[in-house]
Amino acid sequence: AKKWINIRKSYGNFYKVPRNQTKLAIMLENLGMSYDGRPHSGLDDSKNIARIAIRMLQDGCDLRVNERIHGGQLMTVSSLGPLEGAPAPQMPRYRN
Repeated sequence: AKKWINIRKSYGNFYKVPRNQTKLAIMLENLGMSYDGRPHSGLDDSKNIARIAIRMLQDGCDLRVNERIHGGQLMTVSSLGPLEGAPAPQMPRYRN
């Protein structure tokens, strides 16, 4: 993976909160959610990050790639640039 969405960065920009308000537990709390699972479990952290991403999409956030690796260096990708690669994530569709 050479490109990804840093949810902490997207969350901070979208909700206009400082970097110290973008820790996983704080983001969940600010969205009225509680942490599901065991803290620092890779699977549980991933599920909670996904819950945050879904909420951000519901709130109108346009999640885009915002970080990448180029020449071994971490680089920030402008959110103003054109979309690259895969289409933007869509809200999951649930069967009734």
